[in-house]
Amino acid sequence: MNKNLVLISALLLSSSSFAAKITRAEYVDTWKETAIQQMMDHNIPASITLAQGILESGSGNSTLAVEGNNHFGIKCHGWTGKKMYMDDDAKGECFRVYKNASESYQDHSTFLTTYSRYAFLFEYDVTDYKSWAKGLKKAGYATSPKYPEKLIKIIEELDLDQYDTGMMLEAPQLIVNNESHSNKHSVMLHSNKVKYVTVKEGDTFYKISKEFGLTLKQLYRYNDFGSSKDMLEAGDIVYIQPKKRSNIFKRTRTTLTEDMTVAEISQKFAMNAKTVMRLNGFTSPDDVIEKGEKITLR
Repeated sequence: MNKNLVLISALLLSSSSFAAKITRAEYVDTWKETAIQQMMDHNIPASITLAQGILESGSGNSTLAVEGNNHFGIKCHGWTGKKMYMDDDAKGECFRVYKNASESYQDHSTFLTTYSRYAFLFEYDVTDYKSWAKGLKKAGYATSPKYPEKLIKIIEELDLDQYDTGMMLEAPQLIVNNESHSNKHSVMLHSNKVKYVTVKEGDTFYKISKEFGLTLKQLYRYNDFGSSKDMLEAGDIVYIQPKKRSNIFKRTRTTLTEDMTVAEISQKFAMNAKTVMRLNGFTSPDDVIEKGEKITLR
C-alpha cells in the first residue's frame, strides 16, 4: 500500500513538472493593459515594460515570478517587505516579494522613477523603445552586455511597440445628445475622435442618413463605401462624420490579426481609405491584406 502511495506521489510530481508553461503571447495578453496604464501614469514605454517582464520572468514562468510575484528581477535595495533569496550574479541574492504580480508592475515603475541613475531615460520619447533598451543597460539595470538587443528583439518579434500609443485603453465613448432624444441609435466616439453608430437589424443607408440629417452621398463618402457594399449588416460601423487623415495617437503601425480589406482597415481605425492606401501603397479599398502584415497608420 505504501509503495502505491509513493508511486502515485512520484507520478503527480512528474506530471506537475510538465505543466503547461505560459507562452509569450499569453503573457502579453494578460499584462498589456497594465503596462499601458503604467506608461500613462509614469511615461515608461509599455513595450519596454512588457519586454522586461518577458525577459526577466521567463514570461511569468520563473521561480521568482511564480513564488515571489517578482516579474522584473528587482533586488531588495533597502526593501522592507517580504524577501526571497536566489542565486543570480552572486549566490544567495536578495529579491523583493510581492503580494501579487500587479504590485510588481507598480513597483517596477516606482523603481525606475525613484532612482536618479534612471532619470535620463525620461528624456527619450515614449515611443523610442530602442533608446530606452540601451539606456536601461547603461544605467545598470542588467549586467548582460546583450540586454538591449534581447529587449529590442522581443519587442519587434511580438510587435509590442503597438502598445506605446496607449490606444488599447481608448474605449469608445457614448455621446449624449442633449438637444434631441429622437435618434434611434446611440452615437459613439471612436478613439480616433470620430462619431459613429452601430448598425441594427433592418437598418439601411437611407434610414441612417435621414436620422442624422445626412445625404446618402455624405454617408457613403464618410465611410468609403464602394460599389461592393450595397447593404448594411447588423454590427457594421457607420461613421456620421468624416474619418481622420491620420491616427491622432501617433500610432505609426499595427500588425493585422486577421485578413482584412483596405476598406475594413479604414473603418477599424477611423482613417480615410485614401490615406491608408497612400501610406501603404495599396491600389484599391477592396485589396485584401493578409494576417500578420504590418500596416502604416501615420
